[in-house]
Amino acid sequence: MAKGKINVSVENIFPLIKKFLYSDHEIFLRELISNATDATLKLKHLTAIGEAKVEYGNPQIEIKVDKDNKKIHIIDQGIGMTEEEVKKYINEVAFSGAEEFLDKYKDAGKDAGIIGHFGLGFYSAFMVAEKVEIITKSFKEEPAVHWSCDGSPQFELKKAKKEDRGTEIVLHVAEDSTEFLEDARIRELLTKYNKFMPIPIKFGTKEINDPEHEPKTTKDKDGKETTEPHRQLTVDDIINNPNPAWTKKPAELKEEDYKGFYRELYPMQFEEPLFNIHLNVDYPFNLTGILYFPKLTNDLNIQKDKIQLYQNQVFVTDNVEGIVPEFLTMLRGVIDSPDIPLNVSRSYLQADGAVKKISSYITKKVADKLSSLFKNNREDFEQKWNDIKVVIEYGMLSEDKFFEKADKFALYPTVDGTFYTFEELETKIKDNQTDKDDKMVILYASDQEAQHSYIEAAKAKGYEVLLLDSPIVPHLMQKLETSKEKISFARVDADHLDNLIKKEDTAISKLSDEEKEKLKGEIEKVIDPKSGFTVQLEAMDSSAQPFIITEPEFMRRMKDMQQTGGGGGMFGMGNMPDMFNLIVNTNNELVSEILNTKTAKKRERLINQSLDLARLSKGLLKGEELTNFINRSYEMIK
Repeated sequence: MAKGKINVSVENIFPLIKKFLYSDHEIFLRELISNATDATLKLKHLTAIGEAKVEYGNPQIEIKVDKDNKKIHIIDQGIGMTEEEVKKYINEVAFSGAEEFLDKYKDAGKDAGIIGHFGLGFYSAFMVAEKVEIITKSFKEEPAVHWSCDGSPQFELKKAKKEDRGTEIVLHVAEDSTEFLEDARIRELLTKYNKFMPIPIKFGTKEINDPEHEPKTTKDKDGKETTEPHRQLTVDDIINNPNPAWTKKPAELKEEDYKGFYRELYPMQFEEPLFNIHLNVDYPFNLTGILYFPKLTNDLNIQKDKIQLYQNQVFVTDNVEGIVPEFLTMLRGVIDSPDIPLNVSRSYLQADGAVKKISSYITKKVADKLSSLFKNNREDFEQKWNDIKVVIEYGMLSEDKFFEKADKFALYPTVDGTFYTFEELETKIKDNQTDKDDKMVILYASDQEAQHSYIEAAKAKGYEVLLLDSPIVPHLMQKLETSKEKISFARVDADHLDNLIKKEDTAISKLSDEEKEKLKGEIEKVIDPKSGFTVQLEAMDSSAQPFIITEPEFMRRMKDMQQTGGGGGMFGMGNMPDMFNLIVNTNNELVSEILNTKTAKKRERLINQSLDLARLSKGLLKGEELTNFINRSYEMIK
């Protein structure tokens, strides 16, 4: 038996491990199973190339919980270690970077992510154990050894009686970690971190129906049938799927395989994904994975953190910010790469060259898939548009390379349900919707019901009106206006149509300047100053409505942008009250009647009624004011 001191110059390394990672101490099981997996895969490789003269067989990793004796056992059938290897890999290599670790992380917080970065994976065991034992036998013809350590730098090494190759780790669980002696807690961790590990992981046994047994049915003398119980078999409970879909080639998978894997990833998600994107690249970096487009709502935040990041089939995190472009974090699925430096700070991650290449690759792959779907089955793409538009619009806004590709397949639906690409839209509306300054004006509505009267007025002039209702549309319109020449977007209620698309032939007012001044004064007398209405007199077609309430495009758009981040926030628009223009059509007969009415009471009633009709059309008439309008309307038709 040998005793010794672990080769580390700082004796308080164990308290530091526990302190730095206490908030994440559940990862001990992930780390130890990862080590067991590595040991098993190394054996597979050595047997394949003939260096290990042993039978590889069908090895598995077993987890046992001994609650009475407060122990957890992690047992593998892998490569094992000789006495010299235990000294080298457990006593020396693990702490070769200890001083560097202390220098680097002495001021760091608990999220420093140190485990694994300096070979400390095995020592994560001490976050939950007061004593750790290793009983191991190498595949080589050498005796088994038994190593133990109580969390101090002192260790004990002696021969063991173990006959079969592999390694058993025994954790003597500390008092502050007894939660890990509960089967349910261990099962939870195995499902979270090790669900797709490449080696089968056994955790206890389970009962299943014997597939070779067909229960017999018998009849008694009265003809009543009785079926015997199905014969039960006790089998190993393997908690993982060692060959998940993303480890296979796309040619090996059918659509049902992709859907089945989605259900495996998200058992509580009842809606099927719209489509998937299979990632598979081995140069200049290694990356595999499957991304799914789910049905998305207009809420940009609720969908995030559904993509799972793995490193060689070991779950790492579902926060993939920095690795996956932000606009794609609303997708679901799996990304697996050994090339992502997982155990370093996020700022390092975001500056890492390999990570940037991975992010660019994923962006390109998604854009190519969307382009292919659009070209191959446009009708189906249009049907899915409302469920995927938020991701595409967000991507166009945030990634220039994605914008260039998406410009060919991004759709712009009209209120009548027709879908145009931007190029098609331009061809359709250019002649009719280009103003006197040669600028093409794209009219849109954000709420088809609320803006119905404005939409109908635009359609009466032969104008196309888009339906753009996702939360980031104001930002996207700004981007399109700056990246394309001579276009502008205007919501149909931003002004009266003759102003939205100004042509040369402006209408001439029937009223003189003096009459207009008088009319404006009479209307302003009636309007509540707190309403925020600015009265504008305009000469329009006599058939256009007498009073129209509009919201100036620039101010309203700035407010909308501020609410979804950026834009108007810098101008303080988000806190400003809503601003409306009351546009009075001086060529409408009712406006002339208001001006020529002799009695002040009747004039006031006509103004109030016309104003309330305009507010009703805009969805601004509510509460007491709506009640007053209804009562006044009844009075007028008596």
